[in-house]
Amino acid sequence: MKFPGLRKIKHYFPVSQPKPQLPSLDVRPALDTYIVGLDQTIVDVVASVSDEFLAKYDIPKGLSNLVEHDKANRIYHELVVNNAISDHFAGGTIGNTIHNYSVLADDKSVLLGVMSANIALGSPAYHYVCHTSSKVDMNHLQGVAGDIGRGITMITPDGERTFVIDPSDMDQLAPDYIPTPIIAGAAAFVVSAYPLRATGQPIQQAMLKALADAKAHQVPVVMSLGTRHLVEENRAQILQTIHDYVNVLAMNEQEAEALTGFRDPLLAAEAALEITDMVLITAGAEGLYLCGYTDERTKRESSNPIKSASLADFNRFEFSRPMLRRHCQQPLKVYSHIDPYLGGPERIKNTNGAGDGALSAILHDMAANSYHKQVQPLSSKHELPYLAYSSFAQLCKYANRVSYEILVQNAPRLSKGLPEREDSLEEAYWER
Repeated sequence: MKFPGLRKIKHYFPVSQPKPQLPSLDVRPALDTYIVGLDQTIVDVVASVSDEFLAKYDIPKGLSNLVEHDKANRIYHELVVNNAISDHFAGGTIGNTIHNYSVLADDKSVLLGVMSANIALGSPAYHYVCHTSSKVDMNHLQGVAGDIGRGITMITPDGERTFVIDPSDMDQLAPDYIPTPIIAGAAAFVVSAYPLRATGQPIQQAMLKALADAKAHQVPVVMSLGTRHLVEENRAQILQTIHDYVNVLAMNEQEAEALTGFRDPLLAAEAALEITDMVLITAGAEGLYLCGYTDERTKRESSNPIKSASLADFNRFEFSRPMLRRHCQQPLKVYSHIDPYLGGPERIKNTNGAGDGALSAILHDMAANSYHKQVQPLSSKHELPYLAYSSFAQLCKYANRVSYEILVQNAPRLSKGLPEREDSLEEAYWER
């Protein structure tokens, strides 16, 4: 486990224990620290199109649109003929997240989903495997006869992104392919809301089984919402799923408004904290918000400038560490905010995946906390059952930095890790 910061080596690496000469590529639940993600395995195709092209195929602009396989093939063929395709990327919001996690942590993660049993050169499955970190364990994928999904991102001259989704066999994941022991040993289980709209498809039941397994074994559940349109269409089901299973909720400001009815991110986070334990909201040029709970007895005041907006002095206790609400004797809501790193990139090549990158940083810190608890159980860091290793403020810094790296490149997945981030003086408090 590579830790997200400059730490004292003695705290994290049990050097007295011999290291295996040939480390296993497969996840070993009793020995490894890892996260598990369930996803609709899909390849992203990026293309430039005109408004007339969207109208020709009756594709609503700016939305995520499910289309049948033959229509998607016609769209793809015309894009190839017009030389409009710029890139193929391994996609999927959770696939992106766990890939980025493995790059940041330089450690293992597990992907659950489907994969073509026979992978042909140039096929969607081929592109997916080629663009996924070797640290991601794919041994638990379900083999299918057809293709994995294909998502076509069509960018119009005004910069608006419109999505065409060809599911193919990506929703055929059966509940029998959910490995309960793997989930039970994970530091976190992460999933998106997308499978909830796959009504009548096996993946919906597979997702519910995985959520139930995680809850039964007290594994933190993290959910990413997807798109505003998805939330609006499935709001009641999403709210119930969050209430029943989810500990950490990740979304952008549009999805937050669709879920809670509040346009203001702080008010949306305050409302969401009534049904979950921690909320990450990415708000574009406004930066990002991380909100959650800590115990009144462990609250830690910030030395950063105190901010007021729709909530007065909202970041006052952002140096506190997150906890599950049920673990707090006196739960206290904590809010933290950070502006875009370096004011944001001078030129944003692609916003796709920025939120997934921020979430991968949060997951990295949660997994680091789990690892440190295993190797240093008597550390003062674990006097109470904290959800993450760092404070709300430090988590914001790390998530913000990773999001920036996604924005300055033309792909939703990191190709390499980040330079070690600097620790502020407030972190020294937790080293005592």
